[in-house]
Amino acid sequence: MDQVRGRFAPSPTGEMHLGNAWTALLAWLQVRRRGGVMVLRIEDLDPDRSRPIFTAKLLDDMRWLGLDWDEGPDVGGPYGPYRQDERRDRYEAAVAKLTAAGLVYPCYCSRAELHSAASAPHAGEHEFVYPGTCRHLSDDRAEALRQAGRRPALRLRVPDMSISFIDGVHGTVTQKLAVACGDFIIRRSDGVHAYQLAVVVDDGAMGITHVLRGDDLLASTPRQLLLYHLLGLTAPAFTHVPLLYGMDGHRLSKRQKDLSLAALRARGVSPRAIVGYLAWKACLLPEYRPASPAELIAAFDEKALPAGPIFVSDDLADFLLRESKDE
Repeated sequence: MDQVRGRFAPSPTGEMHLGNAWTALLAWLQVRRRGGVMVLRIEDLDPDRSRPIFTAKLLDDMRWLGLDWDEGPDVGGPYGPYRQDERRDRYEAAVAKLTAAGLVYPCYCSRAELHSAASAPHAGEHEFVYPGTCRHLSDDRAEALRQAGRRPALRLRVPDMSISFIDGVHGTVTQKLAVACGDFIIRRSDGVHAYQLAVVVDDGAMGITHVLRGDDLLASTPRQLLLYHLLGLTAPAFTHVPLLYGMDGHRLSKRQKDLSLAALRARGVSPRAIVGYLAWKACLLPEYRPASPAELIAAFDEKALPAGPIFVSDDLADFLLRESKDE
C-alpha cells in the first residue's frame, strides 16, 4: 500500500485531556503532512471501563480542536467497524491461528501469585516478567486448577530472541522479549482480548502504515512486532512521543479534571490556544502563539520532536485562558 495511513486510537474511559490532545494532534499532523488518510478507531476493548458517553464527548472534542478524520465510527470506511467492541471475532480468529501453530498455552496464575514470585521482577509500571510457571504445566495440575474454579488466561510463547526496530524519536530500539516481559497474555481470564493482540490485528487489517503514540507504549512495541510476524501482517513505522507531565512529576491523566478539554472549554479556553501551546511544546513553533492544526501541517517534522518528558506548569489552565482572551 503506497498511501500513508495513520490513526488515533483512544480508549473511551474518561474525558479527553491535554495529554490525549497532544498525541492526537501530533498523529494527525504526521498523516496530514504526508497527504495521507487519517483513521479514528475507538479502543473500547475493556467493557468494564469503556463508556459510550465518553466516545461521544471524544468525537466532539476532536472536532472542536480542529482535528478531522477520513475513516471512523461515525463516518465509516472500507476497513470497519471502527470500534474494537465490534471486532472481537477478528481477535478470536487470531488467537485460533496462533493456537493452531502451537504458540499459545493456558495460564492459571493469579495476579497475586505473579507479584509475589521471586523470579518475576518489574519490567515497567504495573508489569512483571512472567516466570513461565504454566508453560510446562502437567495435565493433572491443570485439571486440578480448573476444578478449583480457576479460569485461564492465554499466553503466547515468546522465543529466545531479540527484536529491533527504528523509532521516529528514539532511534534504534532493541529488546529481548524473554528478558523484558516473558510469555505475555493475548486473552485475559475473563475472555477479553489483550491490547497487544487487538492493536496488531486492527492496525494490520486497516492497513495502517504509520503509528504515532505515547512513549509509554515504546517497551511493548517489540512484542507487537512479534505478533505482526506470527500473524503474517505488515508492521507500520512507529514514532513514540514523550508524554506530558505535571510539575509534580506525574504524567497528565484523566484524573486531572481541570485539564480535561471539557473543563477548559467550559472556562472559555479557545482551541487555538491549546493547539498553539502543544505545538510550541513539540518544538513545531519557535515560541508560543495560538494556532490551528491546519496552520501547523507544513511545520511538522518528526526530527524536531523532543525525546524527553514534557512538563507543563501548574497554572497552565489560567495561562491558556489569558491567552484565549488576548486572541
